[in-house]
Amino acid sequence: MRLDRVEVIVNPRSGSVNEGSPDELKAELEARGITARIQVFDGHRFEAMLDDAFAAQPDLLIVLAGDGTVRAVASRAGPDGPLVAPLPGGTMNMLPKAVYGVTDWRKALALALDEGEARDIAGGVVDGEPFYCAAILGPAALWAPAREALREWKIVRSLAQARWALKKAFSGRVRYRLDRGELKRAEALVLISPLISTAMNKSNGLEAAVMTTRDAREAFRLAANAVFSDWRDDPGVKTQVVMRAHAWSRARIPALLDGETVRLSTDAEIRFLPVAFRALAPLAPTGEAAS
Repeated sequence: MRLDRVEVIVNPRSGSVNEGSPDELKAELEARGITARIQVFDGHRFEAMLDDAFAAQPDLLIVLAGDGTVRAVASRAGPDGPLVAPLPGGTMNMLPKAVYGVTDWRKALALALDEGEARDIAGGVVDGEPFYCAAILGPAALWAPAREALREWKIVRSLAQARWALKKAFSGRVRYRLDRGELKRAEALVLISPLISTAMNKSNGLEAAVMTTRDAREAFRLAANAVFSDWRDDPGVKTQVVMRAHAWSRARIPALLDGETVRLSTDAEIRFLPVAFRALAPLAPTGEAAS
């Protein structure tokens, strides 16, 4: 694959990137005979930097940054833009891990350049915001920071966030409709892309997981599973494949889109995107499994 024009965007302030990362990445590229223009994000003029990178009409756009920046670049590229190499440079790194199956950006870069080819990545869009791994709508989205803090053994922080999330979980439910189904209510609506779904073997929609509870005991069990294990194994979670969904709430809906916490409107539409963008990556993740 010809890579005559390569653009690179690096955020040295993201979770697993440092001030020396741009030079390290440049050396990795030059070792493979690739000349690239590297732009380092300094906290200002992000949109202008993106405009400049895409105006160069690159064959490949490499991004080494956090989940929000990676998602913004993939969204701008779309199905007709340049190939994107989303390297893991943040904290959760949902999309990079799903694409490359590794958590180290050097290994991910090697996979992209040595074994990669153009790979269609399916995803979805909710309330105008894209996602490529999963969208969690409702109070359950507030459990993600507690879970990540626990993984890092920040116990006090995790418990504080868990108590706050549990309080919010009883403040209201999300009303939802899957495709043309009935209007129902749940603690959370989760839309999972074919990229990470273990229940789908082809890109024919989004896996919709609905979290429901009947009493406080089940709510506490679901909350514990959200922090300490895989909530998809919980008996209070039901799934099906959908092309569209709709969610409503009295207040703005808290959501987690590919690891980034956002607030949606009170009336959010979700659509499946068969080809959301194209990545330079192996056809299947290699090495460490995505989680």
